[in-house]
Order: sequence, then C-alpha cells, then structure tokens
Amino acid sequence: MTTLPSDLPVMVNRADGEPLAVQISAQLQAAVTGGALHAGDRLPSSRDLAATLGVSRTVVTNAYARLFAEGWLEGRHGSGTYVADVQPAAMQSADGRDSDTRTSSISVVPAKPAAPAAARRPDTMAPFAIGPPREDLGGDGGSSPREVTDLQPGISWHDGIDPAAWRRAWREAGAHLPSRMPDPYGLPELRAEIAAYLRRSRGLAVTPAHVLVTQGTSSGLALLADSVLRPGDKAGIEEPGYPTGREVLRRAGAQVVPCRVDAHGIVPEELPGELRLLYTTPAHQYPLGGRLPVNRRQALIAWARESAALVVEDDYDSEFRYDVGSLPAMHSMDPDVIVYLGTASKVLATAFGAGWLVAPPALVDQLAALRPRLGVRIPEPVQYAILALLRSGDLERHVRKMRLEYARRRAALVDGLNRGTQGRQVPFRLLGDTAGMHVVLELSGDYPAARLVEAAAERGVLIYPLDRYYAGKPTMNGLILGYGTATLPQIRRAAGELARLLTRLSLAPHWRMAVAAIRLWGMRQIPQPQAGNPCAFTPQAPPARD
Repeated sequence: MTTLPSDLPVMVNRADGEPLAVQISAQLQAAVTGGALHAGDRLPSSRDLAATLGVSRTVVTNAYARLFAEGWLEGRHGSGTYVADVQPAAMQSADGRDSDTRTSSISVVPAKPAAPAAARRPDTMAPFAIGPPREDLGGDGGSSPREVTDLQPGISWHDGIDPAAWRRAWREAGAHLPSRMPDPYGLPELRAEIAAYLRRSRGLAVTPAHVLVTQGTSSGLALLADSVLRPGDKAGIEEPGYPTGREVLRRAGAQVVPCRVDAHGIVPEELPGELRLLYTTPAHQYPLGGRLPVNRRQALIAWARESAALVVEDDYDSEFRYDVGSLPAMHSMDPDVIVYLGTASKVLATAFGAGWLVAPPALVDQLAALRPRLGVRIPEPVQYAILALLRSGDLERHVRKMRLEYARRRAALVDGLNRGTQGRQVPFRLLGDTAGMHVVLELSGDYPAARLVEAAAERGVLIYPLDRYYAGKPTMNGLILGYGTATLPQIRRAAGELARLLTRLSLAPHWRMAVAAIRLWGMRQIPQPQAGNPCAFTPQAPPARD
C-alpha cells in the first residue's frame, strides 16, 4: 500500500481488486465531500501524483478525467487542476461517471441558482449569474417561492424506462457469477449483440471483432487518445464543442486545436493538415445541432486519408431525429480512418456509464491490451444487463418511446417560444431544433445573454450560456435549452417565461434610447444645480449594460 506523503488523502492498494484509477478518483471525491479538499484547492499534476503514488501517469490521467467528467475538478488554462465549486446537492447525487442530475420540482428558488451536478453534456456548467437591471427584464428578485425548472442539456429522461423490462434485465444479470478474469474487450456475447444492433440501427457492417465495450463516450475517447496520441500531437475538436472531449484530449498530452463549425457541422476545407486525431459529432453537432451532409462527410474522409489522421465519430443523439431519418453513421463510409463511439447513457440513464467503440480489429486489440494498465473496467453485471435489454428488444422499444416523448417536449418548447413572441420583433432564432434533446437560442447582436440567464433564474427557469462550449472567444451569443428531463407542463411554463423575458429584452434598447433622449432634453431645459444646494436635480445615467 502506497500513501501520499502530504496532506492529500490518497493512497493505492494493489492487493485490492478495484482498478487503481477508480481507487484514486473515489478517494479524491470522498476528500471533497468530507471537507478535506475545498473548492479552489490545486491538485498535483498527473505526472507528480503518479510519481508519488508509484503508478503510471495514465492511471492518474484516467482518475482525473473521470472526476472532470463528473464535475469534481476543473482546469484553468496554464495554471493546473483545481477542485471545482460543487454544491452539496450535487455531491450527493454524483454516483457514476455521468452524474444523474434530474431536477425535480422544488418549492424554493435561490437568489442565484445552485450549480447542477455535472452531466455528460455540458459538464458542470452552472447558470452564468450576472445580475440584470431589474427594470430591463422584469426580474422579481426571487423573493417568493416558486417551482424551479432546470433546462440543463445532456440529461436523459429516466422515467420512461419500462420498470418491468429494467427489473427483468437485472434479474438476468444477477444470474451470472463474476468471471475470475474479466475480458478486456467486454463480454463476447455483448459485443456480438452490439454489432448486430449497430447493423440494424446505424448501417455499420461490423463483426464482434470490431467492437470494444467501454464505460461511455468519454471513457472510449480517453482510451483511444492514450493509445494513439503522443505528447504534443495535435488533436482537433469542434468549436464550439464538447468541453469534456477537449479536456480528455488535453489530459492525454495533446495540443488541442479548435476547428470551426457552421450550421451544418465541421468545415473540412478549413482543417489543418497536421492533426493526428479529429473528434467530431456529425449526426448532431454538439452543441449547435447541425447534421453533416454527405458531401462534407466525403470531404472529411478525403482530408483524413491525405493527412493520415484518425477521425473519431461521436454518434451523439443519432437516435433522436424528428424531421427526417438519420443518415447512416459516417464510419460506414470508411471504417479504416474513422473510429465510432456510442453510448447507452443517453438511451438508458446518464449515470449508467456504458458504451462501445468500433474500430479495425487491430486497433481494438491494441486498446484491449492497454486497458488493464489504465485500470479501466466495466462491471460485468452492467454488461449482462445491457445484453439482456438488447436481446429482448427492450432497448430498441425504449428508444422509439423516447423519440416520441422528446418530440413532444421539443414541440412544447419551440411552439411556446414562437407563440409567446409572435408579432413582436424579438432578437432570436432557434438552432438544432430538429434533433436531440436541446435547442440553441441564438440572440442577435449584443443582447445580454448573461442577463437573460439571471432573470430567468429569478423566475424559476434555469438556462445555460453558449459561451461555455468555446475554447476561445465565442463567435455566437446565445443560450442552450435542454428538454430531456423537464415535464411537459414545466416546459410550457418555462417557454412562456422565456418568451416574456425575450420580449422585454427586445424592448429594452428602445426604452434606453427614449430615456436617454428625454434626459438629454431635460439637461438642456433644467438649470444646472447651484453649488451647495443639495436639493438640486441631477440627471442619473441610464442602467449600464454588461
């Protein structure tokens, strides 16, 4: 047993069956919840902690990546790794790789909303709280108790799971005794079922030899990055894009390069040729929602072959499209240069922590050989439960049910916003509203998204700023609104509140101009105050804008 010889309460026990990365992440999480570590505390670098504990750096990197994904840690550019400001409620709920952050109706609203626990997407992103001038947006200060509706993106609808199917799957899982030596590839029968499922649902002509069972998208990306990237290699990611994906690549030692996206997704002709790896979401670009058209997919594959780069296809939200059918996965167009990542988290539960990676068999062998050294293991009962859900057809029935439910919620949100602002020149447009579990609300010009976030929170609606998805300076002013967990009545109420705030927001600049003109006219008409006269009139400046 090795103990860290400092006040950081971490040790590893090689005699324990628990993977080393899991031991480290669990102890750091316990240190935060127990008060031994506090928000803002700086942690050792992965290299230093690995040297102190006598483990490989990749073990510590995986432990840190897990805590980043769950929202316990945060990175500061050029400064290191720090303990994030995690609220007590979030601490209690974060019990898996992707915290279950379902927010039910509660009876009190804080003056400034508590940060929700981390979700796979958007990764510990609290509402950006900058207080608006009350006369601009009509906030009520949160003085009266009200229901809170959290429109956090990236959280799936848990209540839709058929309880009988769920219990049946776990009963079947419980009938299997654990293996003495877990298969690093994943259960062979599960790999076969995943291959069949992907052939049916995503058009992938794959065999079990192409499939590796993972703990989810972030885990699969981390394993791949540790295998194919060397320190200093350049890895591209969409801008704006998935923050945890960025962090996973950075922790693998890569130089992360933001790559521009537009309404259709990534722009292949603008990609630099020196990238070793490119992470992309072609089915439903995260977060803007574009679907990469066929001509761009072809151009992206041509770029990858010419640049000798590996393309990582995160098939995010491909199950949930409401306008037309989904395109087959891009992996089917060239399986030699594209690695496919899928997850069960969005279908079953955000905290489920299970997924798959599809790659050429030689690369799958390489990843499976690396996995034991990284301390990454998927519990066999979880694998058997997914196997039962796939074999019975319950998983695909659940996906169809979720698609219908999300379509209803999407319609309630979009219709509520459009109806509430009809006939008014309100400065916004909706993006990505034909698929997925969220929409992006783009605000025109310099309308203050941060003020809208705060004013909505005062009315019991938690919304999230788009700028958190940018690595550099944001090029779009907007908000991201998730509808995965809120009920239909909650969504309708939230849409009505947001429509009223957007209407006030559109009137605020005109109101300011009128007030400024009146005050300017008043300054010309009213005598200047006499020195020493405390009752003399002094015009006040209009409310400042951020």
